Amino acid sequence: MSGPMALEPDGTEPDTLALRLADAATLAIRLPGGGTRQAEVDLLAAELADRVGPAVHPYEVAALLESEGLTAAVVKERYGHRDIFSLASALYERVPRVFPEPARAADPWRPDHVRCLLRGALFALPGLAYLLAAPLWHASSHAAALVVAGLVSWAWGQALGHRAHLRMTAGRGAAARTLLIGAPVGAALATACAAVPARGGPVTLVAAAQSVYLAAAGVLLVLGAEWWLLAALSPLVAGSAVLPWWEPGDVLRAGLPLLALLATLAVTAHALRTAFAAPPGPAAPAPGASRSVPYGLFGLAAGILVLLEGRQHPYAVIALTVSMGPAEWLLYRYRGLSVGALRASATPTVFLWRSTGVLALCLCAYLLPLLPAALLTGSDPAALLPLAATLWTALLLQAFGTAWPPAAICLTAAASAAFVPPGDLFLPYGAAALALSVCVLRTLGRPAPHV
Repeated sequence: MSGPMALEPDGTEPDTLALRLADAATLAIRLPGGGTRQAEVDLLAAELADRVGPAVHPYEVAALLESEGLTAAVVKERYGHRDIFSLASALYERVPRVFPEPARAADPWRPDHVRCLLRGALFALPGLAYLLAAPLWHASSHAAALVVAGLVSWAWGQALGHRAHLRMTAGRGAAARTLLIGAPVGAALATACAAVPARGGPVTLVAAAQSVYLAAAGVLLVLGAEWWLLAALSPLVAGSAVLPWWEPGDVLRAGLPLLALLATLAVTAHALRTAFAAPPGPAAPAPGASRSVPYGLFGLAAGILVLLEGRQHPYAVIALTVSMGPAEWLLYRYRGLSVGALRASATPTVFLWRSTGVLALCLCAYLLPLLPAALLTGSDPAALLPLAATLWTALLLQAFGTAWPPAAICLTAAASAAFVPPGDLFLPYGAAALALSVCVLRTLGRPAPHV
C-alpha cells in the first residue's frame, strides 16, 4: 500500500484502495459505497449552517451531528461517508466560519428608580418635624445637643447598617437580630452624648426622640421597608402642608412629630417580626465588629463635613440630603456602566480609560443638578459641589468593599475644615474629592473588582 494513511478520516480522500505492483504499476480498486453524496451533504450543510458556522473544530460538528441523532448507518447510506467524523469534516469545510457576538446579558445592576427616589425623600422628610416644632424650642440654645445626638446616630447607624448587611448572608432573621440589639444601643449612646451639652435639661428628651427615630428609620431602610417608613411620616407631611394657610397650635405642633415617632416604632416592630419569620439562610459565622468600624468613622466624618457647610448655608444641607436618592441610583449605574466597559475593552489600559469616562459621567450627572440648587438656595457652589463629590466617591468605594481609604480621607478633610475659615471650605472639600477620585481610579480602574 502506498501513501500515508490518515489516522482520522477527513472526508476528502477517495474511497479507493491503491496497490503498488512490483513493476511500479498501480492498481486502483474502488470500494463499495459509491462515494459521498454531495447533494445530500450540501443540503445538510445548509440546514445546519447557523450551528456549524460558529464551530472552531470539526469535533464540535461531530458532537452536533450526534446530538441530532445521526447514526453510523445513516451517515454511510444517506451521505456516503465512512463515519460521523468524515461527515463532520465535510460540513466544517463547506460552511464559512462565523462568530456572532453573544446576546447582551441583562444588566445585573439595574437600579430600582422608584426606590432610589423614595429613599432620597425619606432622608429629607424628617426635617419637617423641626419645621413644625420650630416655635417650641430655641435653636441657639438647643441645637448643640441635637447636633451631637445626630452625629453619634449617623456614625452608629452607618456601622450598624453595614454589619446588618453582612449578617444578611445568614438570612433576614440574623440581620434582624443584629438590628434589634444594635439600634437601641445606638439610640441610648446618642442620647447620653446629647445630655452633656443639654446639661440634663428638657432638650435631652427631644434628643432622645430624635435618636430613637434615627435608629428605627435605619432598621427600616436596611430591611427594605421604605414604604412603611413613608406611611409613618405622613403626619409630618400633612401637618407641614397646611402651615402656609393654618396655624395648628402648640398641641398639634408637638403632637404630630410624636405621632410620627410612634408610627415609626410600630412599623419597625412589624418589619422586625416579619424578618424573624423569614426562612434562615446558610449558617455563617458572625463577622468581626472591626469590619464595620471604618463605615462608622466615615459616617462621623461625613456628618461633620455637612455640619460645617450647614453653618454657613443651611439650605445646602437640604439639597445634599435630597440628592442622596439620585446618588444611590448613580452608584448602581456606575456598576452597570463599568460592566459594559469591561465587556467592550480588550486590554487593561483601554478599560482604565473607559472607567475614567464612566466616573466622570456619573460625577457630572450627580453634580450638575446641584449647581442650580445651590444658586437657588443662596449656597456657595464652590463648596457644595466638591462636598457632594467627596460624599459620592466615598460611598462608591464603600459599595465595592473599600472602607478605610474613604474613612481616612474624609476624617482628614473634616479635621482640616474645622480650622479653615468658612469662606475657604472648598479647599479641604476639593482636596478630599480629588484624593477620593484618584483612589477610585486606582481601585476600580482594574477589571478584577467588576468581574
